Amino acid sequence: MIINESFLVKLRSSFSLNLYEVKLWAAILSRGISTAGELSDISDVPRSRTYDVLESLERKGFVIVKPEKPIKYMAIPPNEVLDRVHSKIRMNLIKHSEKVIKLKDSELMSELANLYNQGIEPLQITDFSGALKGRHNLYDQISYVLKNAEERVDLVTSEEGLLRKLNTLKPLIERTVARGIKIRILAPENPESQKIIASFGENVKFKNSGDFKGRFCLVDNKQIIFMLTDDEEVHPSYDMGFWINSNYFSGTMSKMFEKVWNSDLSSESE
Repeated sequence: MIINESFLVKLRSSFSLNLYEVKLWAAILSRGISTAGELSDISDVPRSRTYDVLESLERKGFVIVKPEKPIKYMAIPPNEVLDRVHSKIRMNLIKHSEKVIKLKDSELMSELANLYNQGIEPLQITDFSGALKGRHNLYDQISYVLKNAEERVDLVTSEEGLLRKLNTLKPLIERTVARGIKIRILAPENPESQKIIASFGENVKFKNSGDFKGRFCLVDNKQIIFMLTDDEEVHPSYDMGFWINSNYFSGTMSKMFEKVWNSDLSSESE
């Protein structure tokens, strides 16, 4: 059986299978019902590995074993396989989430916190900085500083960047605002983003950034996350930025933000 290599690669990435698993799955789909020996021959999977790989596919819900002599394996319709995979992922996610939640008030977390607090005391101010690669890591760090904000958050971003942040961080922004934190946003206007911002209430202010361009998040004039690239020109995986915990640098950026915020470049909207 000849199968396009790119097709096998897609199967592996989409269904989290190894090479032998996708080869045997594709083989059994092409035959409907077959023995392990036949599947080994047409899939080019070593016979010594065929039985344990087919057993793995059975556990994952990709095939059905027919208890005959010789034992035969029956294909399951791809749509049904997809439903089963989705269901298992959802169940595993729920179990893992519950496990992580239970850790929150555990003795293990107390020990980790003590270890962190002991290690952080001798650090210098220059140690409180780091490079961030990948948009997901940038957003994770933005989430972290938002959770620890005490008074104010100032955000400068692009039109699409604002929509992404509002959609991704909306629940966290709502909790941050509920704590009384003031948020100011400088970005190009967009009807969709305006609706979301309006739903946050009076603690979130927006101004059109006009010709001013930048991408940074400033928290309490102490911490700043600033991006080094134009989000319109870089793939999310290669988006880069820096996080710095520095009153001096953050204070300088805060003065620049205030100057732009109070200028006539933009018209305020709540």
